[in-house]
Amino acid sequence: MTFAVVTPDDERWLVTWEAWPEREVHAHPEYVRLYEDGETRALCALAEGVLYPFLLRALPGGAEGADIITPYGYGGAFRTGDANADDFWAGFDAWAVDQGVVAEFVRFSLFADRLLPYPGKREQRLVNVVRDLAPAEDELWKDYEHKVRKNVNKARRSGLRVEIDEAGARLDDFLRLYEHTLSRRDVHERYRFSREYFERIRDRLAGHFVYAHVLDGGRVVSSELALLSATSVYSFLGGTHEAAFAHRPNDLLKVELFRWSKAAGKRRFVLGGGFRGEDGIFRYKRSFSPHGAVPFEIGTRILDREAYERLTELAGGPREPGFFPAYR
Repeated sequence: MTFAVVTPDDERWLVTWEAWPEREVHAHPEYVRLYEDGETRALCALAEGVLYPFLLRALPGGAEGADIITPYGYGGAFRTGDANADDFWAGFDAWAVDQGVVAEFVRFSLFADRLLPYPGKREQRLVNVVRDLAPAEDELWKDYEHKVRKNVNKARRSGLRVEIDEAGARLDDFLRLYEHTLSRRDVHERYRFSREYFERIRDRLAGHFVYAHVLDGGRVVSSELALLSATSVYSFLGGTHEAAFAHRPNDLLKVELFRWSKAAGKRRFVLGGGFRGEDGIFRYKRSFSPHGAVPFEIGTRILDREAYERLTELAGGPREPGFFPAYR
């Protein structure tokens, strides 16, 4: 395959993705397309043995050129077969210069063996938690921290049960709890997704997502959306009503979602990380996989140093230390 950069409508993207044994959901054309808007285009660089999905963004202030970021989640230049990294990056960089690309920001997959070597700077930002699903069910249960087992038993004694929803049939319940949780936590606008966003996942990514809902009687009190790759499941977004906290619905939800994922033939479940280092959210996730900590890395490159420095100066410098690109 010769080097090409394609849109989600080009069948080569989906054909390449479908032929790849791992079929990572974050690289699916319809997943990447979720993040398109008037200033951002979903694209994918293809070459022999390589699939690199990314977003090409207009520069701030109407400046000429663009920059690159990977979609929300995990990405990078994925190996789909035998590949020559030097040849791929030479082709990609020639294309990027043509497009006036100033800088590139990559959120890397947690599984480095799936990625081409990166020609820019790699930096660990956080630690994520991955639950290995290979052990037998009783071994998984013993591997959870004591408080998880205690909370799951409490949830079951309280009469809570988990419903797996592979079609998004309870989207209204999910959205009620998701929006309730965002408001309770006063989450920044950039982390809020619209109803249309979830409807597009339901309508365009069938088979690549699953919802788990915790019911107290007939009412959903906790709900989570997970994304599905060929061998991995990714905890994505969710919400819980605070009135249900005392019954520990979240622990039950996670354990039942692990059981479903294992039965579906998945090898691992990615719980993600905290907001800032080893905070309370990270410790909660680690309680389900005490030995499952995996480094989460980002990649950064400046392809046009002069333009980068000019844009940063116009922006008045970085808005916070370490933010990349500094002009945003």
